[in-house]
Amino acid sequence: MPPARREVSWPGAVLLVGCGNMAGAMLEGWIAGGVPADIFTIVDPARTEAPAGARIVPALPGEGAFDVIQLGIKPQSLDAVVEAVAPLAGPDTTLVSLLAGVELATLARHFPDAGGLVRAMPNLAVSLGRAPVALAASRLDDAARARIVAFLRPLGTLHWVAEDSFDLVTALTGSGPAFVYRFIDALGAAATRLGLTEEQARALSLAMVEGATALAAGSAHTPGRLADMVASPGGVTREGLDVLDDGEALVKLVTATLRAARDRSAAMARSARA
Repeated sequence: MPPARREVSWPGAVLLVGCGNMAGAMLEGWIAGGVPADIFTIVDPARTEAPAGARIVPALPGEGAFDVIQLGIKPQSLDAVVEAVAPLAGPDTTLVSLLAGVELATLARHFPDAGGLVRAMPNLAVSLGRAPVALAASRLDDAARARIVAFLRPLGTLHWVAEDSFDLVTALTGSGPAFVYRFIDALGAAATRLGLTEEQARALSLAMVEGATALAAGSAHTPGRLADMVASPGGVTREGLDVLDDGEALVKLVTATLRAARDRSAAMARSARA
């Protein structure tokens, strides 16, 4: 049975349908941010442990009053859970979907009685409370929107975006960390090829990126301006930047990367509509 509703806070009961890497990171972020663990009920056959206070159940409950139901399964698994989840998603429930490519219209078709529908695109930094979380919603009045914002705020910075931008936002903020990790890995690999040990290259690359990111986040200057401030004419940094800037080589590579991820998200959306 789900935990009893709380009169003094919202949500009083949250059902996590799927709790893999992303939803699990969100759970960590919520609890670290002061959200009580005992409001969470988890349904995930692959998960055997939960934070103290949260409960794991072997299958979707046949009944229960949940303020929030979050879908954290693979998009292609949506049809398999709709029949069991839809009866739980009534007028007092906000349904939050992490499913890439599944649009609000598709959610509305599957969950016609849900009081609110929210698409969320976080990344794994939610566990630290430092992720950008893109949001799009329907059926939310001002009070309901304020409640869901308060619930999600411990995970990072919240950004409401038009749904027709969601595929690109998914590529940028959802997939983006993987692209950044690949770049950090490439820095280490290049330094290793040029003479450093793997351990030295990895440690120096990570420390450099961490410091540079922190500085960029707190600076009044744009990242592009900061790059130019580091580079003196004819100096070491400018020589390296000239390679990245030649024919917009880096910008073109990143544009192609985001385009590929965006188009894949759009293709998944078309498949979900079918």
